[in-house]
Amino acid sequence: MLYYLFDFLDREYQVPGAGLFEFISFRSAMAIILSLAISTIYGKKIINYLLRKQVGESVRDLGLKGQSEKAGTPTMGGLIIIISTLIPVLLFAKLDNIYVILLIVTTLWMGTIGFIDDYIKTFKKDKEGLKGVFKVLGQVGLGLIVGGTMYLHPGITIKEDVNIPAFNIEKVENSGQEISTGVEEKSTKTTIPFVKNNEFDYASLISWINPSLVNYAWLIFIPIVIFIVTAVSNGANLTDGIDGLAAGSSAIIVLTLGIFAWVSGNIIFSDYLNIMYIPRSGEMTIFITAFAGALVGFLWYNTFPAQVFMGDTGSLTIGGIIAVIAIATRKELLIPILCGIFLLENLSVVMQVGWFKITKRKYGEGRRIFLMSPLHHHYQKKGLHESKIVVRFWIVGIFLAIVTIITLKVR
Repeated sequence: MLYYLFDFLDREYQVPGAGLFEFISFRSAMAIILSLAISTIYGKKIINYLLRKQVGESVRDLGLKGQSEKAGTPTMGGLIIIISTLIPVLLFAKLDNIYVILLIVTTLWMGTIGFIDDYIKTFKKDKEGLKGVFKVLGQVGLGLIVGGTMYLHPGITIKEDVNIPAFNIEKVENSGQEISTGVEEKSTKTTIPFVKNNEFDYASLISWINPSLVNYAWLIFIPIVIFIVTAVSNGANLTDGIDGLAAGSSAIIVLTLGIFAWVSGNIIFSDYLNIMYIPRSGEMTIFITAFAGALVGFLWYNTFPAQVFMGDTGSLTIGGIIAVIAIATRKELLIPILCGIFLLENLSVVMQVGWFKITKRKYGEGRRIFLMSPLHHHYQKKGLHESKIVVRFWIVGIFLAIVTIITLKVR
């Protein structure tokens, strides 16, 4: 909203300083400052409100040290993240940008599903919460919206064969203004890491049968988007098991995706790094910085000992947003590296359950690979303090983020 106001003041009245709002970097800086302020200052007020409403966590006895002390800690803290993200986005982002619209829809969609789940657990005293089938249907629904929009919307394109003469570089501002070089086109291409010509077209998975089938690439593309949204949101949900783990790991992932969004949406850097240029995608940087600020601010109250839990309101929303940003920046094939913490948590559960069932059929008694899953509980069972587990997981997350960024040039 402020973007449009200051754009009007700059065009009509040449108000000094109003032109700053043209710059993505300035608006991103303002977004992260405001989101940090909202989440840290007003986060405490939201926590106190949840305490008054007795929105406390009911903790299942898993035999973990310090677990009983967590009972009654306010949950639904994901509301802090959602509110602290959306307010700066509404103020500083271009609200007619399709990427920003997609991310706002994702936040509200997954936030609603998570809120319903937390509401049932807290107020209906049903520990199972929202039935799994409805969660999956919600994730599939979001995947359909995102996949369909990415495939059909005319504003979602890429530019290839972009070549900027050196004398033009100084003329390009950091405002997201376009240079008329290269041709915008609809495409199902994405980035594939560690490959020389690091692009892969989903359409090729079907067009090899018959070139005319390229018009049916959506049959491949949309199911892949649905799978990614479902997998990442569930991964984030499983990671939210000890204080600060999900919020901290997600902040690292989101800031890394922010680099990709800014670089992919900047014609100079995308040309210099020889990566896919995605027109108008740079605007996502405002959303990403606001989201990162909200996560860090939430972490102020979520580090051990946590004063608030994000609940499914937060974890499902975080996973959905990360998935959509990765898809929108066409870096979704980097998710196994960048979101390696989520992947390990997911795999630990799958391996544990799968091996238990196999050994039960074979030996009549189920056996386990880990002392407990998800993976962070395994280390708790081994006697590590949860703060040490969280920090070590963050360190692994930072390492994976660095490896992900390196893929920009290592091919």
